[in-house]
Amino acid sequence: MAPLRCLFVLALLLLVELPGDAIAGRGHHGPAAHDYRDALAKSILFFEGQRSGKLPPSQRQTWRRDSGLSDGASAKASVDLVGGYHDAGDNVKFGFPMAFSMTMLAWSVVEFGGLMKSELQHAREAVRWGADYLLKATAHPDTIYVGDATKDHACWERPEDMDTPRTVYKVDPGTPGSDVAAETAAALAAASLVFRKSDPAYASRLLARAKRVFEFADKHRGSYSTGLAADVCPYYCSYSGYQDELLWGAAWLHRATKSPAYLSYIQVNGQVLGADESDNTFGWDNKHAGARILIAKSFLVQRLGSLHEYKGHADTFICSMVPGTPTDQTQYTRGGLLFKLSDSNMQYVTSSAFLLLTYAKYLAFAKQTVSCGGGGGALVTPQRLRAIARKQVDYLLGSNPMGMSYMVGYGARYPRRIHHRASSLPSVAAHPGRIGCSQGFTALYAGGANPNVLVGAVVGGPDMQDKFPDQRNDHEHSEPATYINAPLVGALAYLAHSYGQL
Repeated sequence: MAPLRCLFVLALLLLVELPGDAIAGRGHHGPAAHDYRDALAKSILFFEGQRSGKLPPSQRQTWRRDSGLSDGASAKASVDLVGGYHDAGDNVKFGFPMAFSMTMLAWSVVEFGGLMKSELQHAREAVRWGADYLLKATAHPDTIYVGDATKDHACWERPEDMDTPRTVYKVDPGTPGSDVAAETAAALAAASLVFRKSDPAYASRLLARAKRVFEFADKHRGSYSTGLAADVCPYYCSYSGYQDELLWGAAWLHRATKSPAYLSYIQVNGQVLGADESDNTFGWDNKHAGARILIAKSFLVQRLGSLHEYKGHADTFICSMVPGTPTDQTQYTRGGLLFKLSDSNMQYVTSSAFLLLTYAKYLAFAKQTVSCGGGGGALVTPQRLRAIARKQVDYLLGSNPMGMSYMVGYGARYPRRIHHRASSLPSVAAHPGRIGCSQGFTALYAGGANPNVLVGAVVGGPDMQDKFPDQRNDHEHSEPATYINAPLVGALAYLAHSYGQL
């Protein structure tokens, strides 16, 4: 290849991977509504409060201690399942939502890590902590291990005191789980991109495992909610089925490998796997919208014309969230918060804000807009999408009728009684003696503030009337979760950069 052509190709590749507004340019009018940089640091710090396993010397949420050091020992194969994250306010490491959290945290770094500056290393460490666990959970071929919630929910105790049976369940060829398997493959593939330059050997290991796990997911099709219904429902049932995860997993493997095999898989199976275009919910269970955005990137940025229909699919999803357009289908509270479900609604707020900002990045690169409502519909620019996303993040951080930040430790007023075992009970340092399974329930129903501040935790959020009671036993509104924070990391990195805070 001629030297000048080499330079051109290199420049194009660099441009394709440029983060955030390094492509579109900064440009916001007026001062920032919030300290997005502070919120970014705290949103990543939250993950350290969710850690399970042997904590490292660098642990910054210092009121936490080692926990779950024998996880996996109860499995017949006696697999090492030490590590990973507690999914939410309990002590379960469920697998399915953890894998989605890691996919979204990795995607945050892949798209906006170049903007994170000093927080990039912390974000990478958060991804690695989860990816290491997913490697353990997939160590045996054609097998993925998941946790048990039923017995855990019978107690209210610190992770450090756990004495409930840490029962391990698995999906395998006899009990398929394409949903959890394909999501795990997506997480491993996305994580491989995070470490592709900083730790190529680790990235290669992650990608090799992602390929193997996806092959298992596709070959042995079925939902883990079928074979393990008594154990995973109603906590993390796969209500949307497994088709969305297969498309999502293939999309991530295509992005990580650029292999024609995964492109062909998407082309051949995409229509069947991504069938319901009217489904505009994106979260730990339903990946349709995220897959559309991710695949549309290949058309917009890499110019893969065979995927042109996904630009239309992605536009349909985006238009459903733009107020005032003919195709607007999204409900907002009077205070302006996107509202999907009363249970943990903030997860849809953060995931939607992330998709809006990410799609705006792709559109800006391709110098395209979105037409909402056909030929005579409204033309929606990347700037409009960013404004919608920013409004959601601002609401979350305190620009709302209650004047409350829904991120613990950010701002003057934030939730003090979150639904979280470790936060609600005295730390080991403050109370070295063991607190038994049923003893902890006193704290669940107590009225005082949690003794440990889980900095960075984003709770489920207010109700449809913009009200938030801040009650510990109200898990729908007061429980934090890794899948709420993960996409918010990327959104905050973009906003902090765009307002010159990074």
